[in-house]
Amino acid sequence: MTCKYRCGSACAHEAPNTSDNAYFGDIIESVLSRRGALKAGGVLALTVGGAAALAGTAAATPAPQARPGRGAVPGTDFAPVAPNTEDAVVTAEGYEQGIVIRWGDPVVPGAPEFDFNNQTAAAQEKQFGYNNDFAELIALDRGGNENLLVVNHEYTTETHMFAGYDEENPTEEQVRIAWAAHGLSVVLVKRDGGGLKPQPSKYNRRITLNTPFELRGPAAGSDYLKTSADPTGTKVLGTQNNCAGSLTPWGTILSGEENFNQYFANADSVTDPATKTRLGRYGFSGAASVRKWENFDKRWDLAQEPNEANRFGWIVEIDPQDPQSTPVKHTALGRFKHEGAAIQIADDGRVVAYSGDDERFDYIYKFVSNGKVKKGTSAFARRHNMTLLDDGTLYVAKFAGNSPAGEIDGTGKLPADGAFDGTGEWIPLASGKESFVPGFTAEEVYIFTRLAADQVGATKMDRPEDIQPNPVNGRIYCALTNNTNRGSAGNAAPDEANPRVGNKHGHVLEVTDDTTGTKFAWDLLLVCGDPNDPNTFFGGFDKSKVSPISCPDNVAFDRHGNLWISTDGNALESNDGLFAVPVDGPERGWVKQFLTVPHGGETCGPVIRDNVVTVCVQHPGELDGASADNPASHWPDGGNSQPRPSVVAIWRKDGGEIGRR
Repeated sequence: MTCKYRCGSACAHEAPNTSDNAYFGDIIESVLSRRGALKAGGVLALTVGGAAALAGTAAATPAPQARPGRGAVPGTDFAPVAPNTEDAVVTAEGYEQGIVIRWGDPVVPGAPEFDFNNQTAAAQEKQFGYNNDFAELIALDRGGNENLLVVNHEYTTETHMFAGYDEENPTEEQVRIAWAAHGLSVVLVKRDGGGLKPQPSKYNRRITLNTPFELRGPAAGSDYLKTSADPTGTKVLGTQNNCAGSLTPWGTILSGEENFNQYFANADSVTDPATKTRLGRYGFSGAASVRKWENFDKRWDLAQEPNEANRFGWIVEIDPQDPQSTPVKHTALGRFKHEGAAIQIADDGRVVAYSGDDERFDYIYKFVSNGKVKKGTSAFARRHNMTLLDDGTLYVAKFAGNSPAGEIDGTGKLPADGAFDGTGEWIPLASGKESFVPGFTAEEVYIFTRLAADQVGATKMDRPEDIQPNPVNGRIYCALTNNTNRGSAGNAAPDEANPRVGNKHGHVLEVTDDTTGTKFAWDLLLVCGDPNDPNTFFGGFDKSKVSPISCPDNVAFDRHGNLWISTDGNALESNDGLFAVPVDGPERGWVKQFLTVPHGGETCGPVIRDNVVTVCVQHPGELDGASADNPASHWPDGGNSQPRPSVVAIWRKDGGEIGRR
């Protein structure tokens, strides 16, 4: 059920990446055998570069081999929650929880109270949207007592939103409710005891599929972006399938448009070969869509509006502190299934944005701005810094392992050097109006980025999702959720960066990047799964002490630099959860589960502050066979109520700091 409505059952279809670009380690091995070690050494130095090029980094593994510790790193000092399947949020001992906001709760003035059996599009436009994913808290005061809560609403599950829903014949009102339930919410919240309580505010805002957006950057105005409703190719109504995101250093929010392909109908009726190839690479297929939106607006019908699909799949930026501002879609960051994007500021003041394309065998990207950041979060700084993502260079990642290919046997067993690690190169795709990809114009690179990345031989990854820079150690962390097709017939074989055949538990990648340059070193911090499985890896830590973890999705950090990981699709017969893990020192790799969410739900958008943690519980009770007529969960309201996606706050009972006893 989740797969059907969230991503159009992407994993039930062949992965759209059918390119034959080789794993870079295979290329080097081929060169070695063909030309001899001496010549190949020169090729390796020129194409990949050694780790020594990375500002003194001598090896890809950035921390010494960990050893079991006796205590707990600040921020991770709590008793782990045991795996479970309860229909509740279960937190670590000594913590309390409370609902912050639920689907249908009022957001803007005039919003009515939620009435499940009498929902309207007009009401939903003013209420908290469905399936909350990414969240962020933007402090408005120094004490952190007053914050703007910004939340993505990724997708709608109509069978759980409407009693008696007819999938083949939705009503126009149901469709319009769904349009209004997508997008983002901005809500002022104040500390209330230990939790957070929504407040009426001038900042409160709903962004939906009816909200005007501005297309900016080098592809804005392209013929590929023009439609009958927008002959300029610069203005789009709405945003959809918004997954992860980040808070920028200047106080705005970046949000990634992910599985947008599923919303469009009649891809099979397209006959132009070039258009058909481009649609296929993005996963467009079939006739009628699952939601049947094309019955009520032709923009969802590719036969009538073939370019409308090109207007989704971007990184979106909104300014929560200016409720009158027009949100932006940044074309310079490329178009693909963005999980999200996160910013790191280079030493020279330029901005670097990292992003993952969340599909099996797709890629990791970064963007480096030409302009430099203005410090601060004033309105002037925000306006200037929002232009930085419109002018720069877009790159895609190519990985090489340090171990012989024969040592990567597909099980997850560590190679002889004791680590999955290596080096890599950022391959430039385009900068401004200049393309670096043969056969592609610059606008084609930005709009059909997947095809351009195929052309330069980027490394196929196991569903790269959330990517975030660690504010303490500066390294970049990426959740690779899973890829059960890895190593299967006709698909890419395991490599050192994706070392398991049929990878159902995922892994966490750690990158030491030279920021604005083209070289990086990498290693795998975690190879996830049951710690009793010998082919899992937890940073070298004693596996008898760690919590089992499966399918990492979102990543966040506390002020100590500990990595917090939320999961999606736990394949270990337990509910999904939130986990904390140190990334440096003797307790590197000590994974501890902080909470679990109700069955059928997904843990999303963790926000980690000293005295409060928030998580988004997405699609609670969304299990096969369940529906509004047969609910599988009654969380969060209990009794016989319908399940409602919600944001939850967790805090220490004694008011102390999270993760310190």
